[in-house]
Amino acid sequence: MAVQEARQGTGPGAHTGGCACGDCPHGAREGHRRAVAAFLLKRDEFAAGQGLPAAVAHSISASRQWVSEELTQSAEAVADRGRAEGEAWLARLWLRTVATVWGAVLVLLLVQALTAIGAGWTSARTAGLLAAVTVALAVSAASWFHRARGGVLAPVIGEDNRMSTSRTVAASWILLVAYAVLVLAGRLAAASSPAERDALVSGLDLARGAGVVTVLAAVSGIAVLVRRVVGLRILGQRLQKVRAHRPRAADLLTDDAGRGAFADIQYVVISAVALVFAAVRLARRPDQLPDLPWGLAAVVLISTATYLAGKYAEGGRPVILSVVRSREAGDLDAPIRTGDDIEIRGTGFVPPGAQTADRLSRLVVRIGAVNVHVPLVPVTGGFSNPTDDVLTVPVPAEVEPGSVEVQVVTAAGVATNRCVVDVAD
Repeated sequence: MAVQEARQGTGPGAHTGGCACGDCPHGAREGHRRAVAAFLLKRDEFAAGQGLPAAVAHSISASRQWVSEELTQSAEAVADRGRAEGEAWLARLWLRTVATVWGAVLVLLLVQALTAIGAGWTSARTAGLLAAVTVALAVSAASWFHRARGGVLAPVIGEDNRMSTSRTVAASWILLVAYAVLVLAGRLAAASSPAERDALVSGLDLARGAGVVTVLAAVSGIAVLVRRVVGLRILGQRLQKVRAHRPRAADLLTDDAGRGAFADIQYVVISAVALVFAAVRLARRPDQLPDLPWGLAAVVLISTATYLAGKYAEGGRPVILSVVRSREAGDLDAPIRTGDDIEIRGTGFVPPGAQTADRLSRLVVRIGAVNVHVPLVPVTGGFSNPTDDVLTVPVPAEVEPGSVEVQVVTAAGVATNRCVVDVAD
C-alpha cells in the first residue's frame, strides 16, 4: 500500500510529513513511511533497469554511478525522516511511560483489595500501596524532566540510541530494592510497639538480604563496566557501532543488527525470573528485604558473567583479505588498470545496524591517495554491492600506475588493514 501511494504521489497541497506531532496522519511517522516507500519504489525501478536517463544509459559505469547517487540522495532523505520520527516518538513516550507506571499502581491496588477479602486490610498492604505511590511519583517527576529523551526510559537508553540491556536489568533491581525499603519504612512509621519496630529494623540486616544485595551490586557494577568495555573497544577499533534512529524494546534481546543475541536473552530471562521470585518473597514477607536464596543468586551471577563475556567477545575489526580484478563473463584475463573494477574481499565491511542505504553509501575505499565511494548496486529487495564480505569499486583515472595501497573505511569510521596491489599502465 505504501508503494502504491508513492506511485500515485501525495497530490497537490498534501502534507509532506514535516510536523512532529505524531498524532495526525501527516506527522513525522507518516513522513518517514512515505519516504521509505518512495525509496523502495526507486530502488526496485533501478533494479529493473527503469528510470535511467538516455545520457548515461549507454555506459555501464556512468549509469551505475548515476543510480548510486540518486539512491544515496533518496536514502539521506529517508534517514532524515527517520531521525525526525525517532525524536517525535521519544517526545511522546514519556506520557506512555507515566501511564504505564500508574497503571501498575492501580493493578497493585486491585490485587491488594481482592486478596484482602476475608483476610482483612493490614498495615503491610497500606505500606505497600504508599510505597508504590511514592515510587510512581518519583518516576513521573523524572519522566517529566526527561520528557524529550523518552521519560523514565532515558537512563536506560545507551549512547547509540538503543535500549541498554545491562542498564535495564540494573534499573529493575534498583526499583525493587527501593520499593522494599519504602515498604519497611512505611511499616516502621506505623509500628506502635518497640518490639515491632526492632523486628522491622532487623529486617534490613545483611544476613537476611545478602542474596538480593549481592545481585544488586553485581548487576549495577556490570551496567557501569559494560559501558566502559564498549567505549574502550570502540576507541580501540575492535568494535563497530552505528547510532540507531530510535530505541526499541527488542534491543534488550538482540544485537545491533536485530538478530537475537544469546548473551542478552539469557541475562534478561534469568534476571526476570529472579525478580519475580524476589517480588513474591517480598509480598509474603513484607517485614524484611527479599531473602533471595543463594542458589538463585548464584544463577543470576553466572548469567551476569556470561553477559559480560559476550560483550568482550562481540564485534571485531574489519579486515581485507585480498583484492582482485573484477571479471565479467567474456572478459579476458588481465592486470588491474585504471578504469577497471576491483573486488575487495574480506569481512566486517558492513557493521551491525548499518544495512540501510544511507549507511551503505558512507563506505569509502582508499586507493592510494584517492577516496572512492562504494557505489550502490540495487537488486530486487536489496543491494548486491556493497556487502559485508565483498566490495566492488572502480579504479579512478587519478590513481597513478604502480604499487598502491587499498584500505576500506566503514560507516562506523573504522579503517581496515592496508592491502598492496599493482596497477598496470
